[in-house]
Amino acid sequence: MPTYAIGDIQGCELELQRLLERLKFDPAADRLWFTGDLVNRGPGSLGVLRLVHSLDACAIVVLGNHDLHLLALAAGNERHARKSTLDEVLSAPDRDELLHWLRHRPLLHHDAAKGYTLIHAGLAPQWTLGVAQTLARELEETLRGAHWQDFLLAMYGDQPERWRPDLTGIERLRFITNALTRLRYCTTDGALALKEKRPLASAPKGLVPWFQCPGRKSRDARIIFGHWSALGYWDQDNVWGIDSGCLWGGNLTAVRVRKSKPIEPVHLPCEGYLTPGESGD
Repeated sequence: MPTYAIGDIQGCELELQRLLERLKFDPAADRLWFTGDLVNRGPGSLGVLRLVHSLDACAIVVLGNHDLHLLALAAGNERHARKSTLDEVLSAPDRDELLHWLRHRPLLHHDAAKGYTLIHAGLAPQWTLGVAQTLARELEETLRGAHWQDFLLAMYGDQPERWRPDLTGIERLRFITNALTRLRYCTTDGALALKEKRPLASAPKGLVPWFQCPGRKSRDARIIFGHWSALGYWDQDNVWGIDSGCLWGGNLTAVRVRKSKPIEPVHLPCEGYLTPGESGD
């Protein structure tokens, strides 16, 4: 039963269909992991949601920042509405079914048998994998609970930038959200540097990728993530970054996940719909 992890799609529906054809994906036998950011900016967010939703148990999706943005818009938080291309989803006849399904996706998936963990962006350097799993469940329970809209109305913000176990309320939930769905760089002493997104070659002094932060407690965990298109495909430091910038004219990347064999990438070249620098995260 092959398992493939697929990087950020961001509404690139045709490219996803072509990648599945290249993989010879068989829903009766194969399984797919998605790093999140199914939607936004590309032209086919509604089609991507419908396709992945239709896969049912064949697909595991972890939520990304753009997926949470869609849910925030649905909850009435229009803070970043002008940057969105999500009107088609929000006005679709099956919108409620799709949003309910999306709201119940995990923030972190760990496969003990294969020995890999799937997230969208990063892990705070102070977290072990076990701590990250516990905190992801806290956020999942909030998103699936009766007061999910209240959280999404207060979700945006860069503070707090440093993890403390005694964080409570919205500060605790916002930090968990930012680490799992927005993180790229940390300071060398472990604070989140959420505004920085440039490639490693031009990283500012004093900042390091989250997976190279000194003393990172999840260093022994094998982690697959997306979110960082400027990083490109990455397979060092016991992590695999598979957001290869399909939206921006790079690749849509899949990797075959197997316990005892090296990860094998498959790259589908994409024409792209945006030019890097046109918009934010």
